[in-house]
Amino acid sequence: MRIGIFGGTFDPPHLGHLSAATDACDALKLDRLLFIPAAQQPLKVGSVTSPAADRLAMTRLLAAGDARMSVDPLEIDRGGLSFTVETLRTLRERWRGDSALALFLLIGADVAPTLPKWREPESVAALAEIVVLTRLGGSETPPVGRPLATRRVDVSSTGIRAMVRAGESIRGLVPDAVADYIAAAGLYR
Repeated sequence: MRIGIFGGTFDPPHLGHLSAATDACDALKLDRLLFIPAAQQPLKVGSVTSPAADRLAMTRLLAAGDARMSVDPLEIDRGGLSFTVETLRTLRERWRGDSALALFLLIGADVAPTLPKWREPESVAALAEIVVLTRLGGSETPPVGRPLATRRVDVSSTGIRAMVRAGESIRGLVPDAVADYIAAAGLYR
């Protein structure tokens, strides 16, 4: 089984995440792609995020349109700081009977330079192939991992939160179901 692991805060998840995930599924011939929202990212300690339940629900709405994609709450269920090495070990243990299991850790080109600061970066690389999502047609050369050119929508979660605070429409940047959720829950106001 070929499984892609796409972690992040997803506050909120947006079409850039979905586009990159779709491209990774196709290029890597993934059987499944797991979005894994972080309980709390160690390199972002102290930053304010939406409640985990809201981020989890929005990420599920994002993944709902593609049968290859699902959302795993394991980091949120575990609580505390989310360390990728622990998540990968949990997933390896979950599928320990699958001798053909291949895990692909999907990270953005902006995240790749921080890998040496992660807990046990050598173990991360041993547990999963690191795939760095780069911009299609770009000249980025990641410092680690295997580059994978993806279509990238020029959107960020930070920008979306700012737009919501300013009362601007976020339609076209997130799936309609995510925009509706944000409005109904009163997030980012």
